[in-house]
Order: sequence, then C-alpha cells, then structure tokens
Amino acid sequence: MSQKPMLWFFLVFVSFPVLAQPNLEVQGTTPTLYLMHKVQAKETWYGIGRMYNLSPKEIAPFNKTDINKGLVIGDGLKIPLVPANFSQDGNKASDEVLVPVYHKVGEGEWMFRVSTNHNKVPVDQLEKWNKISSSQVKAGLKLIVGYLKVKKDQSALAGSSITDIAVSPKAPVEPPKELKPITSTVDPKQPVTKAEPAPPLKKADLPVSEVAMNPASIDFNGGYFKSQYESNGKSAKGTATIFRSTSGWKDGKYYALMDNVPVGTIVLVSNPSSGKFIYAKILGNLSDIRENAGLIVRISNAAAAELGVGEGKFNADLKY
Repeated sequence: MSQKPMLWFFLVFVSFPVLAQPNLEVQGTTPTLYLMHKVQAKETWYGIGRMYNLSPKEIAPFNKTDINKGLVIGDGLKIPLVPANFSQDGNKASDEVLVPVYHKVGEGEWMFRVSTNHNKVPVDQLEKWNKISSSQVKAGLKLIVGYLKVKKDQSALAGSSITDIAVSPKAPVEPPKELKPITSTVDPKQPVTKAEPAPPLKKADLPVSEVAMNPASIDFNGGYFKSQYESNGKSAKGTATIFRSTSGWKDGKYYALMDNVPVGTIVLVSNPSSGKFIYAKILGNLSDIRENAGLIVRISNAAAAELGVGEGKFNADLKY
C-alpha cells in the first residue's frame, strides 16, 4: 500500500497552525491597544506568548484570567501592544523582525483621528508607511499604524515581516559652538550712527510657527480649493472652531470636518464679522466627543488665520 496519502495528511496537519495566522488588526484606542487572537487546537499560553513576543504573565492579566487555567479552543484572547512587542519608530532588537499591524478606517474617520487613537503616531509617519496623503483616507481602508516585534526564529508571524519601513528622520542636534570673547572695534572719537531698521518680513519669509501666531500674515485669496468649488445650493450657519494642522500655511490647502457632508466636498466658509471667506475640503465627520457638541464645522488653523479668527469659537456661514 502506498504511503503517500498518510504523508500528505501529516504535512497538512503539521502546517495548519502556521497557516492559520491571526488577523493583525489593532483594537482599542490609546493607551490600551491590542490584537485579538483566536485560540487554536494544541496551543498553550507559552506558545501564544512566543508568537506575539510577550510573556504569558502579561497576556493573562490583560484578559483578567490566570495562566494556570487551560485555554479553550475558539476563545478570543486580547494580546496587548506594549513597548516590548510594538514599534512605531522602527526600532527592534537584532533577533527581531517587524510585522505590520493595521487599523480599518471607520466611517467619517480621518488621519488625525487615526493618529490620536494610536499613540499619537505622527500623521506624516502614517502617510509614509501607507504611501498615501491624508486627503486619500476613506472608510474601509486598512492603514498600517505600527509594527509587531517578533522573534524571527520563534514566531510563526515572522514570515509576514517587512524590511522596507519608512521612518521620519529626526533633525540632527548641532553641538554648541564655542563662544569667543567680543572685542570692540568702535572708535570712541567717531560719532555713533543710528542703525537703520530691518525691513518688515513678508509672508513667504515667515516660518510656520510665526505665521500661526500672526493671522494677518496669511492670505491666499480663499485658498487652493477655490477653483474646485461647486455649489449645490445648500447652506448652513452656526458655531465653528479650529483644529491644528501643518497644511495650508504655505499653499492655501485648507481642510474641514463637518457632519452629513460627503468627504471631498469643497465648502465655502465665511466669517460674517470680517467679511472674509475660505474654501475648505471636507476630510471627515466631527467626532462624537464633548468638545464638538454644538459645532457646525471645524476648520484647519491656517484657514482660520485667513478668516481673521483666533483660537476660540466663532460664527460661520457655510455654502456647499
């Protein structure tokens, strides 16, 4: 009798635990992030610990259970993502590899909210990891929000690791320069000439931080999205406020958050007090938090600067 069927059965049986890889989709929000693992046949606390590079003594308390209790096939275990097994800066030990973990974008969610809910990982880092811009985020998209650090010789997940990880460079710290004594070269017999005042800085000369503190210094005639605006005859009035963003200060690309308006819609926002207006692209809905109660819209702080409003709330007229 041929032994091939028995050999085939043996290979399938042995390979199954490796193929039945868990869904590496992050659950929870900052500071409690975790992965869900479904217990498979013959798995043990220590085997699961090796898979996720975390001691069972940390996994069991996180699930409010005891490692002395047996595991039940089909039960779900929460695997905490902590500095020991989770990287958002590309750092790892020499015997570890990085496996991407994901967040599925919800309806009305936008990149800043994804950043806030995942340890405030920088937005530009999320853009580099996923090779997209913030304006391309939409519901259902899976975004890399960090990497699981696993031992390459111990974890079945190591085969899903990647090596091409873009990390935002940190600005180098320059060593302090040696201070030299100042030697006066002024002739006391010569009359002192009054120095001419420096010419005023233009908008283009100002760094972002300076522009942010001087709303009067930014003016893009409504902004970059003005030419894309199309009115559907809808309008609204109400209380508005801002959110902080690096966008718009140098190119007039203004963004906004507003409920019940499709993502990508260009909205005309006017300040009735100053008569100024801007055009902003909708990135998503207002999140359901106390700070957004009673608001009709949030606009980027660069947009608010062109409208001539400060940090607080203001009345706004909207058309879209």
